[in-house]
Amino acid sequence: MEIDKNKFLEVLRSSVNNLLNHKEEVNALNVFPVPDGDTGTNMSLTIQSALREVEGSDASSLADLAKAAAKGSLMGARGNSGVILSQYFRGLSEGLGEVEVLDNQALAKALTTASKTTYNAVMKPTEGTILTVGRETGEFARRHSQNVKDWGAFLEEVLKAAKKSLENTPNLLAVLKEAGVVDAGGQGLYYILEGGFLALEGRPVASLATNVEVQAPRKESSRQKISTDDIQFGYCTEFMIETESKDVDGFRNKLRDLGDCLLVVGGEGLIKTHIHTNHPGKALEYAVELGQLKDIKIDNMRFQHEEVLLKEELDELRAKDLLDGDLHPKLEEKKDLKDQGFLAVSMGDGLSQVFKEIQVDQVLAGGQTMNPSTEDFISALDKIDARTIFILPNNSNIIMAANQAKEISEKDVRVIPSKTIPQGIAAMLAYHDDEEADENEKAMIEALGDIKSGSLTYAVRDTTVHDQKIAKDDYIGLNEKDIVANGKDLDQTVLALIDDLVDEDSFMVSLYRGEDVSEDQGDQMREKVEEAHPDLDVEVIYGGQPLYYYLISVE
Repeated sequence: MEIDKNKFLEVLRSSVNNLLNHKEEVNALNVFPVPDGDTGTNMSLTIQSALREVEGSDASSLADLAKAAAKGSLMGARGNSGVILSQYFRGLSEGLGEVEVLDNQALAKALTTASKTTYNAVMKPTEGTILTVGRETGEFARRHSQNVKDWGAFLEEVLKAAKKSLENTPNLLAVLKEAGVVDAGGQGLYYILEGGFLALEGRPVASLATNVEVQAPRKESSRQKISTDDIQFGYCTEFMIETESKDVDGFRNKLRDLGDCLLVVGGEGLIKTHIHTNHPGKALEYAVELGQLKDIKIDNMRFQHEEVLLKEELDELRAKDLLDGDLHPKLEEKKDLKDQGFLAVSMGDGLSQVFKEIQVDQVLAGGQTMNPSTEDFISALDKIDARTIFILPNNSNIIMAANQAKEISEKDVRVIPSKTIPQGIAAMLAYHDDEEADENEKAMIEALGDIKSGSLTYAVRDTTVHDQKIAKDDYIGLNEKDIVANGKDLDQTVLALIDDLVDEDSFMVSLYRGEDVSEDQGDQMREKVEEAHPDLDVEVIYGGQPLYYYLISVE
Protein backbone atom coordinates (compact mmCIF):
# COMPACT_ATOMS: atom_id res chain seq x y z
CA MET A 1 0.00 0.00 0.00
CA GLU A 2 1.39 3.41 -0.97
CA ILE A 3 1.13 5.98 1.82
CA ASP A 4 0.99 9.64 0.84
CA LYS A 5 0.54 12.48 3.30
CA ASN A 6 -3.26 12.42 3.15
CA LYS A 7 -3.33 8.69 3.90
CA PHE A 8 -0.74 9.06 6.66
CA LEU A 9 -2.81 11.80 8.29
CA GLU A 10 -5.94 9.67 7.97
CA VAL A 11 -4.21 6.78 9.76
CA LEU A 12 -2.77 9.00 12.49
CA ARG A 13 -6.05 10.86 13.04
CA SER A 14 -7.88 7.55 13.28
CA SER A 15 -5.44 6.43 15.98
CA VAL A 16 -5.88 9.73 17.83
CA ASN A 17 -9.67 9.55 17.59
CA ASN A 18 -9.84 5.95 18.75
CA LEU A 19 -7.72 6.71 21.83
CA LEU A 20 -9.65 9.90 22.61
CA ASN A 21 -12.93 8.03 22.34
CA HIS A 22 -11.69 5.64 25.02
CA LYS A 23 -9.54 8.06 27.03
CA GLU A 24 -11.57 7.95 30.24
CA GLU A 25 -11.75 4.17 30.05
CA VAL A 26 -7.95 4.05 29.96
CA ASN A 27 -7.72 6.59 32.79
CA ALA A 28 -9.93 4.38 34.91
CA LEU A 29 -7.53 1.44 34.60
CA ASN A 30 -5.66 2.55 37.70
CA VAL A 31 -4.07 -0.09 39.92
CA PHE A 32 -4.81 1.95 43.03
CA PRO A 33 -8.27 3.47 43.57
CA VAL A 34 -6.88 7.01 43.82
CA PRO A 35 -8.31 9.91 41.77
CA ASP A 36 -5.24 10.43 39.62
CA GLY A 37 -5.60 7.99 36.74
CA ASP A 38 -4.04 9.88 33.85
CA THR A 39 -2.57 7.32 31.45
CA GLY A 40 -5.27 7.94 28.83
CA THR A 41 -4.83 11.69 29.12
CA ASN A 42 -1.03 11.53 28.85
CA MET A 43 -1.06 9.21 25.86
CA SER A 44 -3.77 11.28 24.15
CA LEU A 45 -1.84 14.51 24.54
CA THR A 46 1.35 12.83 23.35
CA ILE A 47 -0.15 11.42 20.14
CA GLN A 48 -2.03 14.66 19.46
CA SER A 49 1.32 16.44 19.51
CA ALA A 50 2.52 13.96 16.91
CA LEU A 51 -0.52 14.73 14.75
CA ARG A 52 0.01 18.50 15.01
CA GLU A 53 3.63 18.14 13.94
CA VAL A 54 2.67 16.12 10.86
CA GLU A 55 -0.12 18.54 9.95
CA GLY A 56 2.33 21.43 10.03
CA SER A 57 5.08 19.56 8.20
CA ASP A 58 6.10 19.88 4.55
CA ALA A 59 7.08 16.18 4.49
CA SER A 60 5.59 13.99 1.79
CA SER A 61 7.43 10.64 1.92
CA LEU A 62 6.40 7.95 4.39
CA ALA A 63 9.81 8.03 6.07
CA ASP A 64 9.75 11.81 6.56
CA LEU A 65 6.14 11.79 7.75
CA ALA A 66 7.05 9.14 10.32
CA LYS A 67 10.00 11.26 11.46
CA ALA A 68 7.68 14.25 11.92
CA ALA A 69 5.29 12.14 14.01
CA ALA A 70 8.22 10.93 16.11
CA LYS A 71 9.42 14.49 16.68
CA GLY A 72 5.96 15.69 17.65
CA SER A 73 5.40 12.84 20.10
CA LEU A 74 8.83 13.42 21.62
CA MET A 75 8.17 17.07 22.37
CA GLY A 76 4.60 16.43 23.53
CA ALA A 77 5.38 13.38 25.69
CA ARG A 78 3.74 13.50 29.13
CA GLY A 79 4.07 11.03 31.96
CA ASN A 80 5.83 7.69 31.76
CA SER A 81 3.22 6.28 29.39
CA GLY A 82 3.58 9.28 27.08
CA VAL A 83 7.38 9.07 27.06
CA ILE A 84 7.23 5.35 26.26
CA LEU A 85 4.71 6.08 23.49
CA SER A 86 7.05 8.73 22.05
CA GLN A 87 9.82 6.14 21.97
CA TYR A 88 7.42 3.76 20.24
CA PHE A 89 6.85 6.36 17.53
CA ARG A 90 10.59 6.89 17.26
CA GLY A 91 11.03 3.15 16.72
CA LEU A 92 8.26 3.10 14.11
CA SER A 93 10.09 5.87 12.27
CA GLU A 94 13.39 4.01 12.38
CA GLY A 95 11.74 0.76 11.32
CA LEU A 96 10.07 2.33 8.33
CA GLY A 97 13.41 3.73 7.17
CA GLU A 98 13.13 4.58 3.50
CA VAL A 99 10.05 2.43 2.89
CA GLU A 100 7.86 3.71 0.06
CA VAL A 101 5.25 0.93 -0.02
CA LEU A 102 3.80 -0.38 3.23
CA ASP A 103 3.26 -4.14 3.13
CA ASN A 104 3.22 -6.99 5.66
CA GLN A 105 7.00 -7.20 5.97
CA ALA A 106 7.50 -3.44 6.28
CA LEU A 107 4.81 -3.13 8.93
CA ALA A 108 6.23 -6.08 10.89
CA LYS A 109 9.71 -4.55 10.84
CA ALA A 110 8.34 -1.19 12.04
CA LEU A 111 6.41 -2.80 14.92
CA THR A 112 9.39 -4.87 16.10
CA THR A 113 11.77 -1.90 15.90
CA ALA A 114 9.26 0.20 17.83
CA SER A 115 9.17 -2.39 20.59
CA LYS A 116 12.97 -2.63 20.82
CA THR A 117 13.20 1.14 21.12
CA THR A 118 10.76 1.23 24.06
CA TYR A 119 12.67 -1.47 25.91
CA ASN A 120 15.94 0.40 25.39
CA ALA A 121 14.38 3.55 26.84
CA VAL A 122 13.45 1.91 30.16
CA MET A 123 16.17 1.11 32.68
CA LYS A 124 14.27 -1.78 34.28
CA PRO A 125 11.59 -3.06 31.89
CA THR A 126 8.55 -4.57 33.59
CA GLU A 127 6.57 -7.29 31.86
CA GLY A 128 2.79 -7.08 31.91
CA THR A 129 2.89 -3.46 30.72
CA ILE A 130 2.73 -1.51 27.47
CA LEU A 131 6.21 -2.86 26.75
CA THR A 132 4.93 -6.43 26.66
CA VAL A 133 1.95 -5.59 24.45
CA GLY A 134 4.22 -3.81 21.99
CA ARG A 135 6.79 -6.62 21.96
CA GLU A 136 4.36 -9.52 21.57
CA THR A 137 2.44 -7.67 18.86
CA GLY A 138 5.63 -7.04 16.92
CA GLU A 139 6.86 -10.60 17.34
CA PHE A 140 3.54 -11.99 16.06
CA ALA A 141 3.63 -9.66 13.06
CA ARG A 142 7.20 -10.72 12.22
CA ARG A 143 6.38 -14.45 12.46
CA HIS A 144 3.26 -14.21 10.29
CA SER A 145 4.22 -11.45 7.82
CA GLN A 146 4.92 -13.95 5.06
CA ASN A 147 2.30 -16.56 6.00
CA VAL A 148 -0.74 -14.28 5.71
CA LYS A 149 -0.80 -12.81 2.22
CA ASP A 150 -4.01 -10.79 2.37
CA TRP A 151 -3.34 -7.27 3.75
CA GLY A 152 -6.64 -6.92 5.59
CA ALA A 153 -6.43 -10.41 7.08
CA PHE A 154 -2.87 -9.69 8.26
CA LEU A 155 -3.92 -6.48 10.03
CA GLU A 156 -6.81 -8.30 11.69
CA GLU A 157 -4.58 -11.12 12.94
CA VAL A 158 -1.96 -8.72 14.30
CA LEU A 159 -4.65 -6.76 16.14
CA LYS A 160 -6.01 -9.99 17.64
CA ALA A 161 -2.50 -10.77 18.88
CA ALA A 162 -2.30 -7.32 20.51
CA LYS A 163 -5.65 -7.92 22.22
CA LYS A 164 -4.52 -11.33 23.48
CA SER A 165 -1.30 -9.85 24.85
CA LEU A 166 -3.23 -7.08 26.59
CA GLU A 167 -5.66 -9.50 28.21
CA ASN A 168 -2.73 -11.54 29.52
CA THR A 169 -1.06 -8.61 31.34
CA PRO A 170 -2.74 -9.40 34.69
CA ASN A 171 -1.13 -12.85 34.59
CA LEU A 172 2.30 -11.22 34.31
CA LEU A 173 1.86 -8.46 36.88
CA ALA A 174 0.34 -9.36 40.24
CA VAL A 175 -0.89 -5.86 41.07
CA LEU A 176 -3.00 -5.85 37.92
CA LYS A 177 -4.60 -9.17 38.81
CA GLU A 178 -5.33 -8.01 42.36
CA ALA A 179 -6.93 -4.81 41.08
CA GLY A 180 -8.83 -6.70 38.38
CA VAL A 181 -7.60 -4.54 35.49
CA VAL A 182 -5.39 -4.84 32.42
CA ASP A 183 -2.41 -2.54 31.99
CA ALA A 184 -3.54 1.01 31.18
CA GLY A 185 -0.60 1.80 28.89
CA GLY A 186 -1.11 -1.47 27.03
CA GLN A 187 -4.79 -0.67 26.60
CA GLY A 188 -3.91 2.77 25.23
CA LEU A 189 -1.47 1.25 22.74
CA TYR A 190 -4.10 -1.25 21.63
CA TYR A 191 -6.56 1.56 20.85
CA ILE A 192 -3.86 3.42 18.90
CA LEU A 193 -3.05 0.33 16.83
CA GLU A 194 -6.73 -0.47 16.32
CA GLY A 195 -7.47 3.04 15.06
CA GLY A 196 -4.49 3.00 12.71
CA PHE A 197 -5.20 -0.48 11.36
CA LEU A 198 -8.85 0.33 10.69
CA ALA A 199 -7.76 3.38 8.69
CA LEU A 200 -5.31 1.25 6.71
CA GLU A 201 -8.27 -0.97 5.82
CA GLY A 202 -10.25 2.07 4.69
CA ARG A 203 -12.42 2.32 7.81
CA PRO A 204 -10.98 5.29 9.79
CA VAL A 205 -12.37 5.99 13.25
CA ALA A 206 -14.30 9.22 13.68
CA SER A 207 -13.94 11.34 16.80
CA LEU A 208 -16.85 11.53 19.20
CA ALA A 209 -17.93 15.15 19.49
CA THR A 210 -17.44 15.31 23.26
CA ASN A 211 -13.84 14.14 22.92
CA VAL A 212 -12.60 16.45 20.19
CA GLU A 213 -9.31 17.79 21.52
CA VAL A 214 -7.04 17.98 18.49
CA GLN A 215 -5.56 21.45 18.20
CA ALA A 216 -4.63 23.31 15.07
CA PRO A 217 -1.23 22.48 13.61
CA ARG A 218 1.76 24.58 14.63
CA LYS A 219 2.73 27.24 12.12
CA GLU A 220 6.32 27.96 11.22
CA SER A 221 7.42 31.38 12.46
CA SER A 222 8.07 33.99 9.82
CA ARG A 223 8.25 37.78 9.96
CA GLN A 224 5.77 37.99 7.12
CA LYS A 225 3.33 35.81 9.01
CA ILE A 226 3.39 37.69 12.33
CA SER A 227 -0.19 38.24 13.35
CA THR A 228 -1.84 38.97 16.65
CA ASP A 229 -5.40 38.76 15.38
CA ASP A 230 -5.99 35.55 17.31
CA ILE A 231 -5.15 37.20 20.63
CA GLN A 232 -8.59 38.26 21.82
CA PHE A 233 -7.50 39.61 25.20
CA GLY A 234 -4.20 41.44 25.02
CA TYR A 235 -3.01 42.01 28.60
CA CYS A 236 -1.79 39.23 30.87
CA THR A 237 -2.63 40.67 34.28
CA GLU A 238 -1.43 39.24 37.59
CA PHE A 239 -1.56 40.57 41.14
CA MET A 240 -1.94 39.63 44.79
CA ILE A 241 -4.54 41.08 47.17
CA GLU A 242 -3.87 41.30 50.91
CA THR A 243 -7.36 41.01 52.31
CA GLU A 244 -9.46 39.67 55.15
CA SER A 245 -12.28 38.93 52.74
CA LYS A 246 -13.26 35.29 52.29
CA ASP A 247 -15.47 35.99 49.26
CA VAL A 248 -13.11 34.58 46.67
CA ASP A 249 -15.99 33.21 44.59
CA GLY A 250 -17.71 36.61 44.47
CA PHE A 251 -14.54 38.33 43.30
CA ARG A 252 -13.95 35.63 40.70
CA ASN A 253 -17.48 36.07 39.34
CA LYS A 254 -16.95 39.84 38.94
CA LEU A 255 -13.90 39.19 36.77
CA ARG A 256 -15.44 36.54 34.52
CA ASP A 257 -16.77 38.99 31.91
CA LEU A 258 -13.45 40.84 31.63
CA GLY A 259 -11.50 38.14 29.80
CA ASP A 260 -10.32 34.54 29.87
CA CYS A 261 -7.60 32.31 31.41
CA LEU A 262 -8.97 33.37 34.78
CA LEU A 263 -7.38 32.03 37.94
CA VAL A 264 -8.42 33.27 41.38
CA VAL A 265 -7.16 31.40 44.43
CA GLY A 266 -7.25 32.47 48.05
CA GLY A 267 -5.60 31.45 51.27
CA GLU A 268 -3.64 32.83 54.25
CA GLY A 269 -5.10 36.35 53.84
CA LEU A 270 -4.08 36.56 50.18
CA ILE A 271 -5.96 36.28 46.90
CA LYS A 272 -3.82 35.52 43.86
CA THR A 273 -5.30 36.55 40.53
CA HIS A 274 -4.39 35.89 36.90
CA ILE A 275 -6.49 36.98 33.91
CA HIS A 276 -6.08 37.76 30.22
CA THR A 277 -8.11 40.92 29.59
CA ASN A 278 -8.35 44.09 27.52
CA HIS A 279 -9.19 46.08 30.67
CA PRO A 280 -6.50 45.49 33.31
CA GLY A 281 -7.41 48.73 35.04
CA LYS A 282 -10.97 47.49 35.61
CA ALA A 283 -9.65 44.26 37.14
CA LEU A 284 -7.46 46.31 39.51
CA GLU A 285 -10.42 48.52 40.44
CA TYR A 286 -12.39 45.45 41.51
CA ALA A 287 -9.37 44.20 43.41
CA VAL A 288 -8.74 47.35 45.50
CA GLU A 289 -12.28 47.03 46.83
CA LEU A 290 -11.05 43.95 48.73
CA GLY A 291 -7.70 45.17 50.05
CA GLN A 292 -4.13 46.20 49.33
CA LEU A 293 -2.50 45.17 46.05
CA LYS A 294 1.03 43.92 45.54
CA ASP A 295 3.14 42.06 42.95
CA ILE A 296 1.21 43.69 40.09
CA LYS A 297 2.38 42.52 36.67
CA ILE A 298 0.75 43.53 33.37
CA ASP A 299 2.24 42.26 30.08
CA ASN A 300 1.13 43.19 26.59
CA MET A 301 0.86 39.75 24.98
CA ARG A 302 0.63 41.17 21.45
CA PHE A 303 4.05 42.81 21.79
CA GLN A 304 5.46 39.68 23.42
CA HIS A 305 4.09 37.55 20.57
CA GLU A 306 5.78 39.71 17.95
CA GLU A 307 9.08 39.80 19.86
CA VAL A 308 9.14 36.00 20.22
CA LEU A 309 8.45 35.42 16.53
CA LEU A 310 11.03 38.03 15.52
CA LYS A 311 13.67 36.52 17.77
CA GLU A 312 12.97 33.05 16.34
CA GLU A 313 13.48 34.39 12.81
CA LEU A 314 16.70 36.17 13.77
CA ASP A 315 18.03 33.04 15.41
CA GLU A 316 17.23 31.06 12.25
CA LEU A 317 19.04 33.63 10.08
CA ARG A 318 22.10 33.57 12.32
CA ALA A 319 22.19 29.80 12.16
CA LYS A 320 22.43 30.15 8.39
CA ASP A 321 25.12 32.87 8.70
CA LEU A 322 22.79 35.36 7.04
CA LEU A 323 22.72 37.89 9.85
CA ASP A 324 25.46 39.57 11.83
CA GLY A 325 24.75 39.25 15.53
CA ASP A 326 25.79 42.89 16.09
CA LEU A 327 22.95 44.17 13.92
CA HIS A 328 20.42 43.75 16.73
CA PRO A 329 22.32 44.34 20.00
CA LYS A 330 19.20 44.56 22.14
CA LEU A 331 18.13 41.02 21.25
CA GLU A 332 21.73 39.82 21.49
CA GLU A 333 22.20 41.20 24.99
CA LYS A 334 22.89 38.29 27.33
CA LYS A 335 22.34 38.21 31.03
CA ASP A 336 25.17 37.15 33.30
CA LEU A 337 24.83 33.46 33.94
CA LYS A 338 24.70 32.34 37.53
CA ASP A 339 26.40 29.11 38.43
CA GLN A 340 23.41 26.90 39.29
CA GLY A 341 19.67 27.17 38.71
CA PHE A 342 16.59 25.14 39.56
CA LEU A 343 13.36 24.00 37.93
CA ALA A 344 10.72 22.26 40.06
CA VAL A 345 7.35 20.73 39.24
CA SER A 346 4.62 21.58 41.71
CA MET A 347 0.85 21.20 42.03
CA GLY A 348 -0.70 23.98 44.07
CA ASP A 349 -0.03 27.70 44.55
CA GLY A 350 1.11 27.25 48.14
CA LEU A 351 3.64 24.57 47.22
CA SER A 352 4.85 26.68 44.31
CA GLN A 353 5.48 29.55 46.70
CA VAL A 354 7.44 27.25 49.02
CA PHE A 355 9.75 26.28 46.15
CA LYS A 356 10.24 29.90 45.11
CA GLU A 357 11.19 30.81 48.67
CA ILE A 358 13.95 28.19 48.67
CA GLN A 359 15.66 29.51 45.51
CA VAL A 360 13.83 27.64 42.74
CA ASP A 361 13.98 29.79 39.57
CA GLN A 362 11.09 28.29 37.62
CA VAL A 363 8.11 26.33 38.96
CA LEU A 364 6.35 24.25 36.34
CA ALA A 365 2.71 23.53 37.08
CA GLY A 366 2.11 19.80 37.17
CA GLY A 367 1.73 16.68 39.23
CA GLN A 368 -0.92 14.00 39.39
CA THR A 369 -3.34 14.19 36.42
CA MET A 370 -1.42 17.05 34.80
CA ASN A 371 2.05 15.86 33.88
CA PRO A 372 4.14 18.46 32.01
CA SER A 373 5.42 17.52 28.58
CA THR A 374 8.99 17.33 27.34
CA GLU A 375 8.35 20.59 25.48
CA ASP A 376 7.10 22.21 28.71
CA PHE A 377 10.39 21.31 30.36
CA ILE A 378 12.43 22.65 27.43
CA SER A 379 10.52 25.93 27.51
CA ALA A 380 11.03 26.33 31.26
CA LEU A 381 14.75 25.45 31.00
CA ASP A 382 15.18 28.15 28.36
CA LYS A 383 14.01 30.76 30.87
CA ILE A 384 16.73 29.94 33.41
CA ASP A 385 20.06 31.74 32.95
CA ALA A 386 22.41 29.34 34.69
CA ARG A 387 25.39 27.22 33.71
CA THR A 388 23.94 24.13 35.38
CA ILE A 389 20.21 23.56 35.93
CA PHE A 390 18.75 21.00 38.31
CA ILE A 391 15.27 19.60 37.59
CA LEU A 392 13.12 18.37 40.47
CA PRO A 393 10.23 16.35 38.92
CA ASN A 394 8.66 15.61 42.34
CA ASN A 395 6.57 12.81 40.88
CA SER A 396 7.59 9.34 39.69
CA ASN A 397 5.42 9.74 36.58
CA ILE A 398 7.30 12.87 35.49
CA ILE A 399 10.91 11.72 35.80
CA MET A 400 11.05 10.17 32.32
CA ALA A 401 9.85 13.36 30.62
CA ALA A 402 12.41 15.35 32.65
CA ASN A 403 15.18 13.02 31.51
CA GLN A 404 13.98 13.26 27.93
CA ALA A 405 14.19 17.07 28.16
CA LYS A 406 17.67 16.74 29.64
CA GLU A 407 18.80 14.79 26.59
CA ILE A 408 17.33 17.32 24.16
CA SER A 409 18.46 20.51 25.92
CA GLU A 410 21.81 22.02 24.96
CA LYS A 411 22.29 23.16 28.56
CA ASP A 412 23.97 21.29 31.40
CA VAL A 413 20.86 19.76 32.97
CA ARG A 414 20.85 17.38 35.95
CA VAL A 415 17.67 15.52 36.95
CA ILE A 416 17.31 14.91 40.68
CA PRO A 417 14.89 11.93 40.73
CA SER A 418 12.53 13.26 43.39
CA LYS A 419 9.29 11.27 43.43
CA THR A 420 7.36 13.44 45.89
CA ILE A 421 7.01 17.09 46.83
CA PRO A 422 8.65 16.51 50.27
CA GLN A 423 11.63 14.89 48.54
CA GLY A 424 11.97 17.88 46.24
CA ILE A 425 11.94 20.29 49.18
CA ALA A 426 14.51 18.17 51.03
CA ALA A 427 16.76 18.18 47.95
CA MET A 428 16.62 21.97 47.71
CA LEU A 429 17.48 22.33 51.40
CA ALA A 430 20.57 20.17 50.81
CA TYR A 431 21.86 22.62 48.19
CA HIS A 432 24.73 24.96 49.15
CA ASP A 433 25.71 28.05 47.17
CA ASP A 434 29.43 27.56 47.77
CA GLU A 435 29.53 23.98 46.45
CA GLU A 436 30.22 22.91 42.87
CA ALA A 437 27.40 21.42 40.80
CA ASP A 438 28.73 17.86 41.10
CA GLU A 439 28.84 18.06 44.89
CA ASN A 440 25.39 19.59 45.09
CA GLU A 441 23.97 16.94 42.78
CA LYS A 442 25.37 14.23 45.04
CA ALA A 443 24.06 15.90 48.21
CA MET A 444 20.60 16.51 46.74
CA ILE A 445 20.22 12.91 45.62
CA GLU A 446 21.34 11.66 49.05
CA ALA A 447 18.77 13.95 50.70
CA LEU A 448 15.94 12.11 48.93
CA GLY A 449 16.53 9.13 51.21
CA ASP A 450 16.29 11.22 54.38
CA ILE A 451 12.59 11.94 53.89
CA LYS A 452 9.52 9.75 54.30
CA SER A 453 6.59 10.90 52.18
CA GLY A 454 2.90 10.29 52.72
CA SER A 455 -0.32 11.51 51.12
CA LEU A 456 -4.05 11.54 51.91
CA THR A 457 -6.68 11.25 49.22
CA TYR A 458 -9.91 9.31 48.63
CA ALA A 459 -10.93 6.11 46.86
CA VAL A 460 -12.70 6.37 43.53
CA ARG A 461 -14.01 2.81 43.58
CA ASP A 462 -14.50 -0.24 45.81
CA THR A 463 -11.44 -2.45 45.81
CA THR A 464 -9.18 -4.71 47.81
CA VAL A 465 -5.47 -3.91 48.06
CA HIS A 466 -3.12 -6.14 50.05
CA ASP A 467 -6.12 -7.69 51.84
CA GLN A 468 -7.46 -4.23 52.77
CA LYS A 469 -11.10 -3.75 51.78
CA ILE A 470 -11.57 -0.20 50.62
CA ALA A 471 -14.95 1.33 49.84
CA LYS A 472 -15.58 4.08 47.30
CA ASP A 473 -15.08 7.57 48.86
CA ASP A 474 -13.09 6.17 51.81
CA TYR A 475 -10.11 8.24 52.85
CA ILE A 476 -6.87 6.45 52.03
CA GLY A 477 -3.36 7.12 53.26
CA LEU A 478 -0.32 6.23 51.19
CA ASN A 479 3.22 5.72 52.43
CA GLU A 480 4.97 6.46 49.13
CA LYS A 481 3.03 4.08 46.81
CA ASP A 482 1.65 1.70 49.47
CA ILE A 483 -1.85 2.13 50.90
CA VAL A 484 -1.31 1.74 54.65
CA ALA A 485 -4.45 3.37 56.07
CA ASN A 486 -8.08 3.87 55.11
CA GLY A 487 -11.33 4.81 56.79
CA LYS A 488 -14.38 7.05 56.93
CA ASP A 489 -12.77 9.70 59.16
CA LEU A 490 -10.13 11.98 57.60
CA ASP A 491 -8.29 12.88 60.81
CA GLN A 492 -8.11 9.29 62.01
CA THR A 493 -6.75 8.21 58.64
CA VAL A 494 -4.11 10.96 58.83
CA LEU A 495 -3.06 9.79 62.29
CA ALA A 496 -2.88 6.17 61.17
CA LEU A 497 -0.71 7.17 58.22
CA ILE A 498 1.64 9.20 60.41
CA ASP A 499 1.91 6.25 62.82
CA ASP A 500 3.14 4.19 59.89
CA LEU A 501 5.59 6.85 58.72
CA VAL A 502 7.33 7.77 61.98
CA ASP A 503 9.94 5.73 63.81
CA GLU A 504 12.26 6.26 66.78
CA ASP A 505 14.56 8.49 64.73
CA SER A 506 11.81 10.85 63.51
CA PHE A 507 11.84 14.39 64.86
CA MET A 508 9.59 16.46 62.57
CA VAL A 509 6.30 16.10 60.70
CA SER A 510 5.24 18.62 58.05
CA LEU A 511 1.69 18.56 56.70
CA TYR A 512 0.96 20.44 53.47
CA ARG A 513 -2.78 21.01 53.42
CA GLY A 514 -4.64 20.84 50.14
CA GLU A 515 -7.15 23.18 48.58
CA ASP A 516 -10.06 21.38 50.29
CA VAL A 517 -8.64 21.72 53.82
CA SER A 518 -9.27 24.99 55.64
CA GLU A 519 -6.76 26.73 57.89
CA ASP A 520 -8.84 25.85 60.97
CA GLN A 521 -8.98 22.19 59.96
CA GLY A 522 -5.23 22.20 59.51
CA ASP A 523 -4.69 23.72 62.96
CA GLN A 524 -6.93 21.10 64.54
CA MET A 525 -5.02 18.37 62.73
CA ARG A 526 -1.73 19.71 64.03
CA GLU A 527 -3.01 19.60 67.61
CA LYS A 528 -4.10 15.98 67.21
CA VAL A 529 -0.73 14.96 65.78
CA GLU A 530 1.09 16.78 68.60
CA GLU A 531 -1.08 14.99 71.13
CA ALA A 532 -0.39 11.60 69.54
CA HIS A 533 3.34 12.30 69.13
CA PRO A 534 4.41 14.82 71.80
CA ASP A 535 8.11 14.31 71.04
CA LEU A 536 7.75 15.46 67.41
CA ASP A 537 7.79 18.98 66.00
CA VAL A 538 4.66 19.44 63.87
CA GLU A 539 3.99 22.13 61.29
CA VAL A 540 1.09 22.69 58.90
CA ILE A 541 1.79 24.59 55.68
CA TYR A 542 -0.64 25.72 53.00
CA GLY A 543 0.02 23.70 49.85
CA GLY A 544 -3.14 24.28 47.85
CA GLN A 545 -2.75 21.00 45.95
CA PRO A 546 -5.84 19.41 44.35
CA LEU A 547 -7.06 15.84 45.00
CA TYR A 548 -4.83 15.31 48.04
CA TYR A 549 -6.04 16.56 51.41
CA TYR A 550 -2.55 16.37 52.87
CA LEU A 551 0.97 15.72 51.66
CA ILE A 552 3.10 14.63 54.60
CA SER A 553 6.83 14.81 55.17
CA VAL A 554 8.53 12.99 58.05
CA GLU A 555 12.15 13.70 58.92
